[in-house]
Amino acid sequence: MSDQNNLSGRVALVTGAAKRLGRAVALRLANEGADVAVHYGKSAAGAAELVAEIEKLGRHAAPFSAELTSVPAIQKLVNDVVIHFGHLDILVNSAANFLPTKFGETTEHTWNSSLDTNLKAPFFCSQSAAPHLARSGHGVIINFADIGGILGWRDFLPHSLSKSGIILMTRVLAKELAPAVRINAIAPGTITMPGDPPELQADFIRRAPLRRTGRPEDITDAVLYLLTAEFLTGQTLILDGGRTL
Repeated sequence: MSDQNNLSGRVALVTGAAKRLGRAVALRLANEGADVAVHYGKSAAGAAELVAEIEKLGRHAAPFSAELTSVPAIQKLVNDVVIHFGHLDILVNSAANFLPTKFGETTEHTWNSSLDTNLKAPFFCSQSAAPHLARSGHGVIINFADIGGILGWRDFLPHSLSKSGIILMTRVLAKELAPAVRINAIAPGTITMPGDPPELQADFIRRAPLRRTGRPEDITDAVLYLLTAEFLTGQTLILDGGRTL
């Protein structure tokens, strides 16, 4: 944790904040001084636990449930956050799914689920948040892609397409929203959390030059960098231990 609350007074909306990387990002933002709107889909208990943990840090937090495949639900989410906190400075689009879909077995339902959750939702969250972020004076959006959007994975075709779309969307929206709002993306490789099975790491470790998986703090350090790098927009930061090399 930083000794200085660099984000003091700022309000961050983190989608998918009740679990895994979204939770780690929300906690890091709170540690750095931000108040946090904790979005969740079905993980109400996890969201409540996270809110309590953030409040123990002396920051304000509140949970917000929304189905992000629905544009009206997204618009209501952003509106509710702004009403509750008074303003919005940071949007972190971290909510996502990761659905295995072999080419011959891909269904319309799986296709829609991947693209709607991973690409449509971040776009409309960004669209809804943009006017509020522009008014903040230091509005920032951070999207989550992954290296599937760069390498392309045969057994995860819709997922890979959705994450490739995030990378290009980040570039386009950087031009659309500048200079009032900066937007960048992070493309992680395999990030392991406490309790993840060892077999999740083995293949990635073999392929990555740094010979390890990523840790949550690797991601949260990158988030903090992107929030404070005031001359950076439209870029995707690849955090993969060299895997894509």
